[in-house]
Amino acid sequence: MKTRDGALRNTMFSSVGIYTEYFLGMVAAILVARHLGPAAYGVYGLFMWFVAIGVVISNSGITTGVIKFVAEARGAGHAEQIVPVIRRLQFAQRMHLVVAAILAVGAYAFLRQRLPVAMRLDEFLMLLVAMAMRTTYMFNVSTAKGFEAFDATARVAMVAAPANLVMIVVAMLLQGSIYWFIVVYALSSVVFLAISQYEVRRLTQRLPRDAALPADLRQRMSRHLRLVSATVVIGFFIASGVEVLFLTMYDSTQAAGYFKVAYQLATGVTLLVPGVFAELLLPMMAKALSQGGQVAGRRFVVVTSYLALLAVPVIVFCAVFAGPVIRLLYGTSYAPAAVVFAWVAFACGIGCVTQGATSLLVSADRQHVILVLTIVFGALKVALDVILISRFGLEGAIAAVVLGGLIGSATYFVVGIRVSATQLDWSRLLRIVIAGGGAALVAVPVHGLALPPIAALLIGGICVTASYLLFTLVFGCWTEDDLDQLGQLHRRFAGGRPRAVGLLLAWAGGRAARREQA
Repeated sequence: MKTRDGALRNTMFSSVGIYTEYFLGMVAAILVARHLGPAAYGVYGLFMWFVAIGVVISNSGITTGVIKFVAEARGAGHAEQIVPVIRRLQFAQRMHLVVAAILAVGAYAFLRQRLPVAMRLDEFLMLLVAMAMRTTYMFNVSTAKGFEAFDATARVAMVAAPANLVMIVVAMLLQGSIYWFIVVYALSSVVFLAISQYEVRRLTQRLPRDAALPADLRQRMSRHLRLVSATVVIGFFIASGVEVLFLTMYDSTQAAGYFKVAYQLATGVTLLVPGVFAELLLPMMAKALSQGGQVAGRRFVVVTSYLALLAVPVIVFCAVFAGPVIRLLYGTSYAPAAVVFAWVAFACGIGCVTQGATSLLVSADRQHVILVLTIVFGALKVALDVILISRFGLEGAIAAVVLGGLIGSATYFVVGIRVSATQLDWSRLLRIVIAGGGAALVAVPVHGLALPPIAALLIGGICVTASYLLFTLVFGCWTEDDLDQLGQLHRRFAGGRPRAVGLLLAWAGGRAARREQA
């Protein structure tokens, strides 16, 4: 129960951090998109994509490394190794940052006149500095996650994300162009960096600083960086919205704008809901492996089921109510983005469920397996993008995302099962999918009523949530421990009211107990 309570506490703080940063970031992105319009937002999205490439190259393998090795040192009781591990990885990050800056300058000189849109020199320099600051900020946040100090990540988000939103609103009120939104991005990077630096200093200031790292640990860290760096950079092309670039080249900036808003919203939604629990997986899995392979295998099975429980209702809601979501948030000018949003949310939701497998592979030092898979999937994704987008435009981008996501997710499931030497709870996963199908059948008539967007989303959200929870209880998607925990929360925070909920949980708990004993 101590582990479960600790995970619940971490989930709460992680939820605060993720919900604040991504929700307010999503609001800011929506405001920018509405202000600029599809064509100009496609240009802005392309600029931001280039910045994201620099951040990925600078932090490739390093952010996951600091989470993994700090968590390992804590789990093994070697507090004296934590600061030397952080320093070693910081040095590696600076080297990566230099490489990223050199590549950025070269790419700017080569592509400036070759893309359909041009980036001014002052814009490029601001984005280059912002890239460096965002890189260090992400390292700091990953360090806090290695400590499982999710309260620190929450504090960073609660200050920096609102500040960013305020600056976005000011730029809109001043009728700012793309240039002024780049200025805002650079200024907000300063805020994120300063607050995260303070939180990391607070976590590490009392730790020993002069211990030497064992040779085998240094070798493992170097191996991790070599393998994961390439994995992360290539993986970026799989899951970064690279379709914005190809749509700009082969279709139009307007199509790129449609895809950008849909992709950003879909990935944000999956981070806001299933991604909360996924944030805990890498440090949790690293500690589990230090306790034995069987412990990690059982955790892989359990977290995959939990991620499915969280992801399925999100997929259902996005699939049924994509149109009202886009109309409400972005306006009718972005209506073609609705079908993109529905399909990308499906692909992202399936990918989210595989995060237990990827965390298991990283924690088990199987980075070479991830590297091989990532290279294969990266080549496949780029090939699909080029072939399908050049022929079918926006519809080709949708097909490339969905096909690549399904193939990648299926492969990671297979590899995770082989590495853990255990089978997933396929029966439970099937019941979860059936419960989601039942919720979809309940929600479809609401969509057919042609209600105003806000009414459709409110009523539809209630229908999906209530029917999905009911179906998951009826179809036995929860374990006895899960239901016992839910019952305690119901009694603690709702005083056991309504009584029907308590009786339903007790009934479902009894069924789960009999099923687990059989």
